[in-house]
Amino acid sequence: MFSTALAYPTRRFVLRLAGGAAVLMAAAPRAALGQTGQPVKIAAIGAGREGSALGALFVKAGHPVMFSSRHPEQLKDMVAGLGPLAKAGTVAEAVQFGDVVMLIVPYGAVAEIGKEYAAALAKKPLVLDITNAVAPRDGEDTVKRVEEQGGIGLATAKSLPGAKIVRAFNAIGAGQLAGLANRQPDPVGVPIAGDDQAALALASRLIKEIGFEPVVVGGLAMGKYVTVRTPLAGVHTPAEIRQIAATLK
Repeated sequence: MFSTALAYPTRRFVLRLAGGAAVLMAAAPRAALGQTGQPVKIAAIGAGREGSALGALFVKAGHPVMFSSRHPEQLKDMVAGLGPLAKAGTVAEAVQFGDVVMLIVPYGAVAEIGKEYAAALAKKPLVLDITNAVAPRDGEDTVKRVEEQGGIGLATAKSLPGAKIVRAFNAIGAGQLAGLANRQPDPVGVPIAGDDQAALALASRLIKEIGFEPVVVGGLAMGKYVTVRTPLAGVHTPAEIRQIAATLK
């Protein structure tokens, strides 16, 4: 004779099982993002020279990429030339599309993007911050404000609360990227900075897949060096990046 409690599970027990299954189902796609060779949907907020060059490398590596701007119709020729993995859309469409979001805009636009999309970006496993604050374009006041917040990594984090941010590709010119990818025998290093370990791991995987060698130089506080006009700017080997990073605080 068996217990009716075993034969007829309680409603609470059934709901608990269903909830656990839902969590596992939701976690499965995210876990797959860490697997080398698994396509990752990438959104580029900003499709200028840097965004276009990086997006093209990700498409070449087999990742679907949505390039976005305020005028996505102007991107049709570019995405057509990249093949079926590339598409164009609005910023809102790109944020919805991407598992990973690349932020590649003039720095003055970061706060505006944060006001509208911070909640959505906080749910992404990775936001690649490829922005820089430079006085000729963004203004002296913006550069000063970034410095007062502890540097650009921490400033971006303040504009995008909760986002899993990794700074990368901030000081290699767009025109150099395609030629430097997969350089042998000495691969080009890419300094990266972030506080979230899973985001750093995913960023590292994606950077390797487009032919560069990621080098973690620290948390977002070190992001102030992952930008232009710093010792880490320019083209370096991974060993050179480690040596330079060891001298910075």
